[in-house]
Amino acid sequence: MAGISNKETVGAWVIHHGRKLVLDSNGPAEFPAIDEAAKAATLLTKLGETNQTCISKSELRGIAVASGLNPRHELAGLLQVLEKKRLIDQSADEIAVLGVTTRGSLTYAAEMYHEAEPSPYEEASITLSEIVSRSPVRRADIAENIRDTHRFSKSQVSDFLDRAEGVGFVDKEGDGDDRLLFNGNLFRRESVAKAEKVLQSLTGTEQKLVAEIAEWLAKIGCLTASQVESVLSKPLFVKLVAAGLYDLNGVTNERGSHVYVTAPAAFHKFVDPMVDDCFDMAKALVAALTYGMMSRPHSQGRIDDLPNLVGKLIAGREVGPTTSIGQDYRVLEVSRVVKLRPDSRHQSRFYLRLLKKEVGQLALQVLTQGNAYAESLAGLPSAPMSGYVGPEASRIAVRKNQSQMSKRTTLDILEAVRGGRSLR
Repeated sequence: MAGISNKETVGAWVIHHGRKLVLDSNGPAEFPAIDEAAKAATLLTKLGETNQTCISKSELRGIAVASGLNPRHELAGLLQVLEKKRLIDQSADEIAVLGVTTRGSLTYAAEMYHEAEPSPYEEASITLSEIVSRSPVRRADIAENIRDTHRFSKSQVSDFLDRAEGVGFVDKEGDGDDRLLFNGNLFRRESVAKAEKVLQSLTGTEQKLVAEIAEWLAKIGCLTASQVESVLSKPLFVKLVAAGLYDLNGVTNERGSHVYVTAPAAFHKFVDPMVDDCFDMAKALVAALTYGMMSRPHSQGRIDDLPNLVGKLIAGREVGPTTSIGQDYRVLEVSRVVKLRPDSRHQSRFYLRLLKKEVGQLALQVLTQGNAYAESLAGLPSAPMSGYVGPEASRIAVRKNQSQMSKRTTLDILEAVRGGRSLR
């Protein structure tokens, strides 16, 4: 892979691109190696635990459906891919899955992608995304880079970039060959220097407001979207989110959908921003644990000693039974981060076991080692989490609803990050 030697990084881009292909009707056929590897690695991540495990075929079909896979037409082929790599072993009634970490799944994603003999366009899509995650790049400049690196003709480069933009491998802002290409990982690397450039592109009043939000986020880690929007104004908030300066995290519960804001680099204070928690599992676990600490009544199993509780889970022990476990970890059970077991004496109470040790370790780091990522989640409505939408999906939703004026001001932000001219 041109410019990328790390398998985990390649695998992370394969997963990123695979999620985009799901939303494009022709994408899987045009980028088959990425599609297959992303789906196989995602399935492996859902199936896998820290230790080797066996899963019944009926449970397997449920996991496939929850992962957005067609159990009739896709599942058998993906299982063959995983079996060929000796990651699973199938029998008539169940499959045995080797112990695998979510980070290990990224390495396997890269290997499966290469073994599927990717097309030149697929190879170029990984190169393109890695480049524009560092800084926004003009289309004319990246076209020359892609042409030289992958030996494309001028027309091939144009067709490739059009399709990459259309599928969503990269975002675009502006018009013609002068438009800027970027993606949502822009502020996960060198975030302080890039944020400083953004501030310099804003008016004096805007600078003060953004600095105020930055100070709050540095102190308490996370704010509700309504809090941030009330300080910045909706237009400024939207253009900064669209450019990737803020992460939006959506939590769904019985009282509706609620969105909170974090800095892109906040979750990655101790980890690789491009690799760790590529599947957003630890972020979801952080949200569930925080709710249990801050909003659960003691009578339902409030978490009083988080390090001790998560330490037990990481050690492979079961915790519980409580009423709260059966309500707060439903999303995580679907993703097979945890396993719930009802108490035989009290059917409304459940035991909790952690299936993916490394997810618990990362969540514990975030919650205890100086990163205030989740401290202000207590401001969310007091109802358990039944759904979680990660930062990339939330950012794309914001971009879809942007006005043309908002898009032009987002372009100003991107121009500032790359050190180019301001278009204001």
